[in-house]
Amino acid sequence: MPRVGLFITCVNDALFPETPKAVVTVLERLGYEVDFPAAQTCCGQMHANSGYRADATRLARAFERVFEPYDAVVTPSGSCAAMTRDQYPHLTGSTIGRRVYELSEFLIDVAGVEDVGARFPHTVTYHPTCHGTRALGLGDKPLRLLRAVRDIDLVDLPAADQCCGFGGTFALKNSEVSSAMLADKCRHAAGTGAEYLAAADNSCLTHIGGGISRSGGPRPIHYAEILASRA
Repeated sequence: MPRVGLFITCVNDALFPETPKAVVTVLERLGYEVDFPAAQTCCGQMHANSGYRADATRLARAFERVFEPYDAVVTPSGSCAAMTRDQYPHLTGSTIGRRVYELSEFLIDVAGVEDVGARFPHTVTYHPTCHGTRALGLGDKPLRLLRAVRDIDLVDLPAADQCCGFGGTFALKNSEVSSAMLADKCRHAAGTGAEYLAAADNSCLTHIGGGISRSGGPRPIHYAEILASRA
């Protein structure tokens, strides 16, 4: 089996520690040994997207040093995986991004599984995040994993491929546009009647969750936590 390193990301480290724990639960259930290199830091995405190239380059090189020993790096974040794959070659010339996998990529493309032994007896709708859809090309991989969960009731999210309006600093620099996009997403989510709204990025779920807390709707949850569940 490949030597697997877990990249938890800044958002998960600070706000959603249960998500990377869920990733470990799923991978260990499948027989993988998962290392957590404590020296890991930010991937530099925010810095690169804001024009701080020198800072982004320094963080990219730190990421390369920390994760170089691993055959595969698994992360519960489509946006951070996309950062290593798309921008690192331009910042440092590194190809380490070829070994960085968003969770669904690793499970389906490397481990070759769709049924991870989960059970989640709830109604769920799924939001495909922009980086996962457009940068990584995840397609229906997260949905294939969710469809294999026992007792889950998956319902379609109208206009699912529309951005939630977060986009990192976009939500700050273009707050009115971001808020309008968020309102559309929250309205569609509430209209599904689902108990939970799942996605592959907790950054997007934070944005959507903020809107839902004001207008009502399903509870945001990272899909890794559903896959880890045996409730």
